[in-house]
Amino acid sequence: MTTLLRRLFVAVLLVRATTPASAADATRVIEADLLVVGGNESAVAAAVQASRLGVKKVVLVNDIDWLGGQFSAEGVGNVDEWTTVNGKRVDFPRSGLFLEVVQAIQKFNRDTYGTAEPANSFCARLTIEPAAAAKIFDALVEPEIKSGRLRIERGYTPVATGLEGSRLASVTFARGEQKLQVTARLTIDASDWGDVIRLSGAKYSAGPDPRSRFNEPSAPTTIDESNRREMNPLTYCVVVRGKGDQDDPSQIVPKPPGFDVRRYFGVSRETKAQFTGVGWPKKTLFMNVPAFADTKHEAGPYSPPVNVYTHRRVVDAVHRGLPYARECLFFNWPVQDYPLDVWPKPVCDLLEATEKGASLKNIVDLSPSQRQIVFEDAKRHALGMLHHLQTIEPRFARLKLTDEFGTPDRLPPKPYIREGLRLEAMTMLREQDLRTPHEEPRWAKFMPADGVFGFQFNIDFHPTRRQFLNDDAAGPWATIHTATRNWSTHTDRGVFPLRGLIPVERDGLLGASKNIGYSSIVSSALRLHGQMMLCGQASGAVASLCLAENIQPRQLSADGKMVRRLQKSLADGSKHPGVLLWPYHDLPVGDPAFESATLLTQSGIWEADPDSVMFSPNQPITDDAWKAATDRAKAYLKVKEFPARPASRGEAVRAIFSAIDFEAIPLRKDKRPE
Repeated sequence: MTTLLRRLFVAVLLVRATTPASAADATRVIEADLLVVGGNESAVAAAVQASRLGVKKVVLVNDIDWLGGQFSAEGVGNVDEWTTVNGKRVDFPRSGLFLEVVQAIQKFNRDTYGTAEPANSFCARLTIEPAAAAKIFDALVEPEIKSGRLRIERGYTPVATGLEGSRLASVTFARGEQKLQVTARLTIDASDWGDVIRLSGAKYSAGPDPRSRFNEPSAPTTIDESNRREMNPLTYCVVVRGKGDQDDPSQIVPKPPGFDVRRYFGVSRETKAQFTGVGWPKKTLFMNVPAFADTKHEAGPYSPPVNVYTHRRVVDAVHRGLPYARECLFFNWPVQDYPLDVWPKPVCDLLEATEKGASLKNIVDLSPSQRQIVFEDAKRHALGMLHHLQTIEPRFARLKLTDEFGTPDRLPPKPYIREGLRLEAMTMLREQDLRTPHEEPRWAKFMPADGVFGFQFNIDFHPTRRQFLNDDAAGPWATIHTATRNWSTHTDRGVFPLRGLIPVERDGLLGASKNIGYSSIVSSALRLHGQMMLCGQASGAVASLCLAENIQPRQLSADGKMVRRLQKSLADGSKHPGVLLWPYHDLPVGDPAFESATLLTQSGIWEADPDSVMFSPNQPITDDAWKAATDRAKAYLKVKEFPARPASRGEAVRAIFSAIDFEAIPLRKDKRPE
């Protein structure tokens, strides 16, 4: 090479080294065994479970800084978990990673307030302040980060996916101009709106299912423009604290743009004529409930008097003798909800300015920037309710917006999301699988053989439709319930199937959070803090086993031994609280019979009492019950002999479990109602 050519070659290299990289060249690439998308409670549970089970490279990508979802970033500080037993509202049994978070919450409350339950709230016993919850979730992931198995990237939104055949192979994220690509053997989509599922081309649904789809009794017979985007509404929670001595006690939150007091009187299908507010008492809101009542709810949650102030109280400083600045509550009230069926005209106009036809899309199909248009209007609506409350009741004027979120508007960084994208999964839970014909929950009609966690709650729709005054989309509106989408339908205690996490056709992908296999109706009963944590934990456990065996989730679901291994790993309480697979009410995680009872009942060797949700571990075991269980075990496993009959039911299941190879129990055939 001549001296001139050599100089030219060096010059070209220098130019390449100093020229700004193209967008493609600037993309940062990370390789992972497991990618978890999202930072809510379900995403964190998935990542922690997978890391604990030995997955070497777990990458969690969140679009904001805060972890914890409903507990923290969405501001839902009252933890819904009630069920009904013997005619009383009680907490559903806690297990798994949810129990670990509960214990951390209780410790924080005891250390801070001297009691595990400082709220005296109408809606829940367990409450937590958002910033404290965020720290609890940071502490939950910290050991996994220190182990080197978990890495967290914050502030990135998914924008594209890469496929290798039918397998999801990578997800590309954006943070402003920065790009991040994560290649992974498996991906769990626990994002708020199922963006990875949608971008990957996997099948999904959003909005109501027609009755022809699942034959659900509450489903609409026709899907048209009036209902095709109808979903459980989102809510921007408003978290407030007591004003301190240095605060101006007379200061009221300013009216937000577009404020109209008529939005906050409330309206139902039967009282549309009263929409203008005529005839509504000055200090009442939706359903003639008082704005304020001085009460400690001494009979526990859901005891009268119902009122807005104590409905979602987080810390009751007044009755606990604490400084008033420690008073904390948040609003999540029906007239504060933000329906997703049709948009107000200003929102429509802004959406159409971004893309023709955007105002007709389901929120699931909007881009993140388009959704932000919706969120900003939902914020204004929520702040309008706070202004209204402070105007009609002086005691609300003693409260101020919290500053713990670090956001300019002092609202949570995310809305409370009740329903989003629904994965088209290998098994879909339907209303008739769970709906109870009686007042008190028993066992659901469909208890799948591949169950990965137990749950129960009402079919609980907040007002799903927006009614405009005089049908004018530019004017004030109110939220309304419909005849079949409300909060009055009970479900039985159910079990969520492994197959409900697996797409019908896309490999390399699992659902979690609300992006799972169920109908729109069932989604309303399967969205609470604890349920979502167990859902993520189950998905993380599935990923761990699939990665260890180098198989796809659908292959795991078809292998009975693998399914039993999965169930056993979830119920295992040797290092951390196990997951309650079969939802007995009286079988706490610490009970010696916990693992054996939940696994043997799930497998069919032990039969639950059809008339009771109790296991009664200390109750004497009868000869008939012992013979029936051991005969089933012998039939399934060809076991010849068992030890002599133990004294109690708890000892019986432990004796059977220790005498058999649980993984060899074949999966029973599912029985589903018509």
